[in-house]
Amino acid sequence: EHATFLIEQKRAHYVLIVKKNQPSLYAQVKRLSWKQIPVQHRERDRGHGREERRTLKVVTVTTGLLFPHAVQAMQIKRQVRDGSTGRWRTVTVYAITDLPAWQAPPADLAAWIRGHWSIENRLHYVRDVTYAEDHSRVRTGNAPRAMASLRNLAIGALRLTGAGNIAQAIRHISRDATRTLTVLDLP
Repeated sequence: EHATFLIEQKRAHYVLIVKKNQPSLYAQVKRLSWKQIPVQHRERDRGHGREERRTLKVVTVTTGLLFPHAVQAMQIKRQVRDGSTGRWRTVTVYAITDLPAWQAPPADLAAWIRGHWSIENRLHYVRDVTYAEDHSRVRTGNAPRAMASLRNLAIGALRLTGAGNIAQAIRHISRDATRTLTVLDLP
């Protein structure tokens, strides 16, 4: 429904990560002949005590993929080596897009997907870990949406003060109730 809305109503495009909560689509994308498709984009990063290698394979999908307007499918492999243990682990992620190859070359697709992960890490990770949103007992009516809005407001306010580590900023503020007023910029 979302993909159809974006394409038909908003005249927009999508790049969507295919997750296991969509078992039919996930199985279809995973079954594509990935072994025969060459790697079209590579990246390496070091930081935060780990080394990361990412590869991207892209294939044009003409028939058989049961998802509205899907034109390309992607396989992203991330190999991550923990600096303290030296062990490698591999994560494979699949994605789809309605954009044809001439509008979305592999390097652009990799950048867009990487950008999505940075948003995921910057906001959702903070909400999930720092605010323990997944463990919240607030589940009925409008309360979950209201609590999510309040969490987003708090995160946004702390980011505006220059806080890089939200958990550390919360601990600092919680030690003195008057510090909340400085975050809200109230006298």
